[in-house]
Amino acid sequence: MSTAALLLPQALGSTASSATPDAPAQSGRAVAAVTYSLGDRAYALPETGEPVEMAATVHYPRDLGTSPRPLVVALHGWHETCADRTAAAARDAAGQAEDWDAYTAANQKLFSWPCAHGIRPIANDRGYDYLGEELARQGFIVVSIRANGINASSLSGDENASARAELINRHLALWQQLSATGRGGLVGAFRDAGTGKPRRVDFRHHVDLNNVGTLGHSRGGAGVTWQAAEHHKAQWPAGVKVRAVMALAPAYNVMTEDMTAYEITKTPMAVIRGTCDGQVGREALSFAADATADGSAAFHTFQVHGANHNYFNTRWSPASGEVAAWDDAGHDQAHPGQCAEPGESSYETQVTEAGEREVGAAYITAFFRRYLTGDKRVDAMLTGERHPLAHITRVDVTTGRR
Repeated sequence: MSTAALLLPQALGSTASSATPDAPAQSGRAVAAVTYSLGDRAYALPETGEPVEMAATVHYPRDLGTSPRPLVVALHGWHETCADRTAAAARDAAGQAEDWDAYTAANQKLFSWPCAHGIRPIANDRGYDYLGEELARQGFIVVSIRANGINASSLSGDENASARAELINRHLALWQQLSATGRGGLVGAFRDAGTGKPRRVDFRHHVDLNNVGTLGHSRGGAGVTWQAAEHHKAQWPAGVKVRAVMALAPAYNVMTEDMTAYEITKTPMAVIRGTCDGQVGREALSFAADATADGSAAFHTFQVHGANHNYFNTRWSPASGEVAAWDDAGHDQAHPGQCAEPGESSYETQVTEAGEREVGAAYITAFFRRYLTGDKRVDAMLTGERHPLAHITRVDVTTGRR
């Protein structure tokens, strides 16, 4: 079991209620993972006709038990779609030479969909396997969606957020049908996440679609905010209720629509941002605060000192060796081991890749435990009364409304 799973009970104590998933220290659940893909051209964006895949990675308790389990849907943000190392090298060289025509040509190869023959897609959805495993150990079913087609599309701003929301709803509709009837597009689609071999998993009546949490990273954060907004709830599939929304380093800086398109007033929401984020500024916190300002539901922010943008996704992190993985924090040779927001002069110790993910997983898990299972033992962590990750880094916590 990971350190993140051990932190909550050490800080908060108490014994698990039989009405909710076990406390992290007691869970020790064996977990399993499968993937599914309904094709790289499963549907076309209505605005442009560009293709989008329907693919995801699923983590779940190996023993699904007898009661339906809360569902968490995760969605990555904007990142390269194709692992073309030749194109990546060409793009780097063109950038250094300021040859922008060559840069654009190479960049198009990295952001194409489907990928060219012989080029492997970047599994951006697999970047949250660590989080899916942690949540599954605690009783959740976690579906991490791949959105490479949207990343490669020409959609930007609010249209991009809307397309991501639609993709979430399409996956939720598949899961609602599968859990309710054992039928639909997911039947026979599951494959072992490690071996790729077909695997039969009976999710019938095991997924609580009335108790869904959404997690979006980067532009995925804008997508989950759009999807959960009051003005867009009518687009949720029948039988689906989103009860909690987590925006992880959300890219609200590219949004232009009137704020009413993002207002979340009745659904608990949280935002996480790192102080060394090189892609998302402080507006990530203020935008979310404005979007929830007129609501009565809980709102939390967690600002992680020394955290950047990319380390929350393992595939975007340098240690993965993946194409286009990089450290987006601001650095200066005069401050080794430290980071800042690019362009800023306030430096602090940078959190490691593993440390950043451990902190993120702990707060994300606590948030979903609180609002999908009603577990109030995590309240002290969510309000900042307790700081169980202080040995890794400081986290500034704000909270409001309940």
